[in-house]
Formats: sequence, C-alpha cells, structure tokens
Amino acid sequence: MTQTTPASKAMQPGGTGEQMILLEGVQKWFDDFQALRGIDLAVGRREVVVVLGPSGSGKSTLIRCINRLEKHDGGRIVVDGIELSDDLRNISEIRRELGMVFQQFNLFPHRTVLDNVTLAPRQVRRRPRAEARKAAMEMLERVRIPEQAHKYPGQLSGGQQQRAAIARALAMEPKIMLFDEPTSALDPEMIKEVLETMEELAESGMTMIVVSHEMGFARAVADRMVFMADGEIVEVGTPDHFFENPQEERTKQFLSQIL
Repeated sequence: MTQTTPASKAMQPGGTGEQMILLEGVQKWFDDFQALRGIDLAVGRREVVVVLGPSGSGKSTLIRCINRLEKHDGGRIVVDGIELSDDLRNISEIRRELGMVFQQFNLFPHRTVLDNVTLAPRQVRRRPRAEARKAAMEMLERVRIPEQAHKYPGQLSGGQQQRAAIARALAMEPKIMLFDEPTSALDPEMIKEVLETMEELAESGMTMIVVSHEMGFARAVADRMVFMADGEIVEVGTPDHFFENPQEERTKQFLSQIL
C-alpha cells in the first residue's frame, strides 16, 4: 500500500475548498489500545464526508474527538480556525459550531419534543423563550415532524425521535454536523425518513461528517468517502472511486461484505 495516497487525498478539502475541520497526526489511546494512529484529514466548507469501516476501526472515536467527547492524545484538531485545547472556553466555542447526532437519540424523556429542541438555545445561547420556540418549530418543520412538537419522545417512533434529535442539533445553528451511525438503532422502515432528512441537510450546504454504512446515502450525497481500519485511514476517494474502482485489498474486502 502506498502510504501517501490516502493521506494526501484526506488532506485535500472538498466543498468550497475553505477548510472547516483539520486533523493532523491525531492519536488516541484507551489504556494499551491505540484507537487512532496518526489520523490526517481535512474537511471543507459545504463538504459531506462519509466515514466507513469495520467495527473497532476508530470511526466513532474520530468524530467524538472532534467534539471533545474524547480527548485526543496526540496531534492537532482545528475546527473553523480554532484549535482544540484543554481550555474549557475553547471547547465551548468549538461545540457551539458543531451539531452532533448519535446512534441513540439521547432525548430527555420527561420533556416534550419542543422542550428538547429549545433547551440548548435558551441555556447556551441565551435565546428568549418565544424566539427559541419559534426557531424550534422551524427546525421541526424542516425535519417534517412539526405535529410531534408537544409529544414526549416515548410517544414517537424511532425515526421520529432521530429526526427530533437532528432538529435539536440544528436549533443551535451549527456550522458543522457530525453523525455517528444515526440509523443503526432504527428499524429498516424508519431508516429512509432519517436519510432523506440528512440528504436535504447536505443539499442545503451543511458541512457534514457522517459515520455510516448506508451505501445508498453515501453514493447519493458524499463528496468523499473515507475508509478506516485498525485506527488508520486506508483509502479516500469519491463514491464512484469506492463503488467502481477501490484500490486497497482491505477496502475491497469490506465493501464485498456490505454491498
């Protein structure tokens, strides 16, 4: 394998070409296990990057480090010109620019959908109640569940809960959205509605990193795909490259198992 090929492609941001996320030599350890091994990746404004790979390859750890849900142990992470450090003010500033959607919906079960969506804008951005509620309803319209605003999460389907989680992230007006396998906890019939919401978000120009094995979504929406294995970036390319002419044996083997 030519080591420079995936690294050089990973460091060429797409979208507008304006760099929004930069990872240089990022390393992460969990005790004796090295989860990330010198990750280099640049993501451009308005670019959609889909990250795929086998379980344990470091995909989720990668985006959790970008949001400082995990602390990286080496290298640099820069988000919209701000380098991630131990300074709590720095971390808070970066998190204001990032929206995150997880495998599990993480909605507060004792609050209505509308309350879930307005909570962070009111507490973090200090939005007045009426303004936050108006913006929240706009986000629920955007993800096509405004009629669920006054229900509790337990009254919604899994797909509706995940769309509520997306609306909650969007209510903070992030510049970047991170998705960690957002459809993996959903029944098959609910996956389509969540992917359609994500596709519309990508088409609107949102910068996105998506950890997912939804290959139809990747083919339709991704600007670049990143294949990871054993904590390293193995191959980077367009969807056409991945589906029609992957170069690395590990990539070919993985795709043969999921396609």
